[in-house]
Amino acid sequence: MALSPILGAILADSYLGSFKVITVSSLVSIVGILALTLTSILDLMRPTPCKHGPSPCEGPSKAQIGILYTSMALSTMGVAGTRFTLATMGADQFTNPKHQRVFLNWHFFTMYAAMLVSMVGIVYIQDNVGWGLGYGLSGAANLIGLVAFVMGSRYYLLLKPQGSPFTGLACVLVAAFRKRKALLSPKTEDYCQEAQPRETKLINTTNSFKFLNHAALVTEGDMNPDGSIKKPWNLCTLQQVEDLKTLIRISPIWSTGILLHTTLAIQMSLVILQALAMDRHLGPQFQISAGTMMVFVTVSTATSLALIDRFLLTFHKITHTSPTLLKRIGIGHVLTISSMALSALVESKRLAAARTHNLTGNSIVPMSVYWMVPQLLVVGVGEAFMFPGQVMFYYQEFPKSIKSTAAAMVAVIIGIAFYLGTATVDLIRKTTRWLPDGINDGRMDNVYWVLTIVGLVNFVYFLVCSWMYKYQNDENKELNSPNS
Repeated sequence: MALSPILGAILADSYLGSFKVITVSSLVSIVGILALTLTSILDLMRPTPCKHGPSPCEGPSKAQIGILYTSMALSTMGVAGTRFTLATMGADQFTNPKHQRVFLNWHFFTMYAAMLVSMVGIVYIQDNVGWGLGYGLSGAANLIGLVAFVMGSRYYLLLKPQGSPFTGLACVLVAAFRKRKALLSPKTEDYCQEAQPRETKLINTTNSFKFLNHAALVTEGDMNPDGSIKKPWNLCTLQQVEDLKTLIRISPIWSTGILLHTTLAIQMSLVILQALAMDRHLGPQFQISAGTMMVFVTVSTATSLALIDRFLLTFHKITHTSPTLLKRIGIGHVLTISSMALSALVESKRLAAARTHNLTGNSIVPMSVYWMVPQLLVVGVGEAFMFPGQVMFYYQEFPKSIKSTAAAMVAVIIGIAFYLGTATVDLIRKTTRWLPDGINDGRMDNVYWVLTIVGLVNFVYFLVCSWMYKYQNDENKELNSPNS
């Protein structure tokens, strides 16, 4: 599910456009949720309830399992075309980068607020009223959102897809290799330019990754008499060359997000294990579930997003500058590292309580689960700085032809991070005794300290990448100038 948005983004950039991808994906999502609703209310589509007595329960049929998996797959496909493509299309409606940032910030606030309603309200209805009503309300909300989205279609600024930009980027590599022995020219006129109005300034060659300039060097037989490119895989435009260079420059910063989200993925899974072995009572009668602890992260993120927008506005009025997007991402790094250290301290206290009371295995320790709330609140604040900051950075710095793909690159980071997180936990379990089946017998605090160190090393790497990076979008520089 985490990797699926990149597929929808590629389709939006290359062939269908954002509006069509969002509309079709929303319909697919509604069909998936409708199927889930039917599996929970129709006896024909769910297993026979267990009967009292010694006889074993009857499992689901292959057809029932197939319908369930299909409905989940359709719901996931719906997410693929809406989660980041919707954010990109909304930002496309603005030409001022500052307005784009404000929109994206409030877009993600809305997304986290909706997640909070789902995690608390929908889950409560499913547990206490019925799964059918819970899924039905989700489907109704999707349908209302789709109708509202389509009704506003005549007001949207729709960008037409120009075909796959990835073919052009691959062309740069092939053409540069084929012309690797040609001598580069210092004259801009000797390089292929995109067809532009006469008053438009020509793109100059840059010295970084100079080898790629070969791809745009015009040699004999590359051009037709009318000025068009004769052999696309022998000659590319300077714009295509610069687009590929931009992706190469951004890739180190993009890679820093992988380790950052890997530590978060591990932390979120360990938090559930900790909560299961702690006192989760809220009052003498009511006990929250372990998974409910994630609500604190969502509340913190949603609240922080609203406050950050106001803070940045006040900061801009006072200083006439705005923090750069890389600084915003850096703050997210620091807060995430701090949450790991807090997690280690809380786990050390929990283990000490377990040993004091001679508790082993997964026995519940007489320590309130709400000791973990501060670390989860810090995670939420860090996510409010980091997650939208990454989307904004990629959206404004990536080539214009792949804006939707740029925003969805965060989904790729998260997807890779979850796989790495799972592999890391398996490695720790095989090589150490820190994460046994019974966490009271292990040293989960050591895991958190290792994650803290990994986060610090990754942060240093991020600082080096940020220091070396030069913004490609001049409008980003203007946002931080005294006159902006």
